[in-house]
Amino acid sequence: MSTPSPNRPPLPPFTRESAVQKVRLAEDAWNSRDPDRVALAYTADSQWRNRAEFLQGREAIRAFLERKWAREIDYRLVKELWAHDGNRIAVRFAYEWHDDSGQWFRSYGNENWEFDEAGLMRRRIASINDLAIVVADRRFHWPQGRRPDDHASLSDMGL
Repeated sequence: MSTPSPNRPPLPPFTRESAVQKVRLAEDAWNSRDPDRVALAYTADSQWRNRAEFLQGREAIRAFLERKWAREIDYRLVKELWAHDGNRIAVRFAYEWHDDSGQWFRSYGNENWEFDEAGLMRRRIASINDLAIVVADRRFHWPQGRRPDDHASLSDMGL
């Protein structure tokens, strides 16, 4: 894994515009499903709570993401800004994926993020619930990778 740049713009304190940009950059990285790329957005000692799992440090985050995307096949994510203040951002999100048996899920959640002065995330607290869905209920059909700019937001989809 390469060393992160000293600054990861946009930097706090966040405006609405810069918070929206930070959320989209995070979404794009997660949709890449590249654990190394995603892990570089976090401080070396970043603290996470993901569901009931507690992680600390970039390497633990990278390993977690590797396990996650091995299990959550055809993962596609949409994030949306909920609130921001100073160096903190709150988001809500939904992502769709299937397991190795072919069962599809939509996972809904909220995240609280806290950034250092260089724009790296030093704390992430995520609460997530999974809903089994049938293929006909899927909403996220774009090709693997970045969500198209014209794709509906969570609010637009009523999610």
